[in-house]
Amino acid sequence: MDDVLNTEDTSSNSLKRVLNVRDLTLFGIAAIIGAGIFSTIGRASFEGGPAISLLFVFVAVACVFTAVCYAQFASMIPISGSAYTYAYVSLGEVIAWIIGWALILEYAVSNMVVAISWSGYFTTMLKGFGINWPDWLAIGYNTAHSAFEKVSQQGSAAFSPDSHIIKAAAIYKSAPEIFGIKCLINVPAGTIVTLISALTYIGIKESKQLNNFLVYLKLGIILLVILGGFFFIKPENWSPFAPNGLNGILGGVAAVFFSFIGFDSISTTAEECKNPQKDMPRAMLICLGICTILYVLIALTLTGMVSYKSLGVDDPLAYVFQKINMNFMAGIISIGSVIAITGAILVFQLAQPRIWMTMSRDGLLSPRFGHIHPKFKTPSYATVIAWLFVAIPAFFLDMQFVVDLTSVGTFFAFIVVCAGILILDKTGDSKKAKFKVPYISGKYVIPVSFIATMVLFFTKTDYMPILEGRPLLIVFGLVWLYLTIASFKFKYSLLPVIGILINLFLMTELGLSNWLMFIIWLVIGLIIYFLYGYRKSRLRYQSTSKSPEL
Repeated sequence: MDDVLNTEDTSSNSLKRVLNVRDLTLFGIAAIIGAGIFSTIGRASFEGGPAISLLFVFVAVACVFTAVCYAQFASMIPISGSAYTYAYVSLGEVIAWIIGWALILEYAVSNMVVAISWSGYFTTMLKGFGINWPDWLAIGYNTAHSAFEKVSQQGSAAFSPDSHIIKAAAIYKSAPEIFGIKCLINVPAGTIVTLISALTYIGIKESKQLNNFLVYLKLGIILLVILGGFFFIKPENWSPFAPNGLNGILGGVAAVFFSFIGFDSISTTAEECKNPQKDMPRAMLICLGICTILYVLIALTLTGMVSYKSLGVDDPLAYVFQKINMNFMAGIISIGSVIAITGAILVFQLAQPRIWMTMSRDGLLSPRFGHIHPKFKTPSYATVIAWLFVAIPAFFLDMQFVVDLTSVGTFFAFIVVCAGILILDKTGDSKKAKFKVPYISGKYVIPVSFIATMVLFFTKTDYMPILEGRPLLIVFGLVWLYLTIASFKFKYSLLPVIGILINLFLMTELGLSNWLMFIIWLVIGLIIYFLYGYRKSRLRYQSTSKSPEL
């Protein structure tokens, strides 16, 4: 661990330390409260009813098990790199590379989808002001062409296109042509990434100032929605509280959990924080608390204003105010959606280059990724690559297929961080932490809970159809069995083990195809590692006393 800490650059070529606990908290809020609070919360409420508010509390508590593990690492290792760095210290270089490769999914690849989503909200907002943005300049070629081909097969009984597919196909058909090629480009998506990337290139101070402004504005809009809706709440809409029972509530658990996964982005700014070992753990837990309260209040407001049965829409906040003839609030909400997603893009475009910068210092990426701009004090080369990596696909492609794949990568990173705490406890390094995961022995709790769960599962359920429909539960059971044996033998701390199990269980919700795609992604990453990173690794250089070829 000391070798890792010694890699932090304290020269004039280092990053600027300008962030305090408030700035870090607002970065976390920007990442967590994105489009979800304006869209997915409606469909979750439609499935679970008013009781979905309790699900947000449950998921927040579940996130805390992972967040406290992140917080301990942050208090021990005040270096940018997030889960990559934490895995590097606790589990070694190969696992760290796998996590770094997986984090590309969470930050860079997912930001392509977020940017495309931002474009949709932005053009909708413009329509509210009477500005009609050309449709062919707000959709990628791949999306429109794919929709056109599907609609062309409309005669097939096996296919019935949705309205958005029909619209995309019509856009493709009417789009202008140059040399016989349809001109289709998502200008807003690529432009917002370009503008945000330019800001992150210029400096962390400027990025902080914009983010703080956006978050305050976003929080103001959300509070306005809550206070405005309070006067239209009808308590009878909260009855029945859980109309579809526990299954209805848990049906939205994966979507709700995804709303909270942005808190780890705080740890990527460790070297720009004034007091990272103290402020980063506090910021992670504070932002989780604030976001949980806001999500619960929004859920109760929505389900109190209208019946949960009418919330199966993509824009629930605007919808409920339109129902009570307050259309001006719908306009305010559309602005809030654009602001919310802009903040998320900003945080993710900040995070990815700093992870690449840290990997470069360890020799796993080209030294260029570790270059710090002499004037702006930002990882300039990595920022430019992150811009190209996100902006170009956002201009032309439909990246929706990577959403669940991104979630698999995020959950995998969370599992590794929780496992890292168990390793540090075993080696005794946890004693160095200024913030430590509270130790509760899992020696007996984990085995008893495992045995009780297995008995209930195999005696009280029709388990064969369940396992046939969700074979990944077998993987979950085997990991739980291993942790049961290891906890009894090594007296593992309970909280990190719960974090591992929760994240792994949620991974099983994402389906086998996403796991297979994720495994393929990891195999590609390992090929790159052994072709480049292994040969130029700083650890290998230290062990052989030979200078790596750069």
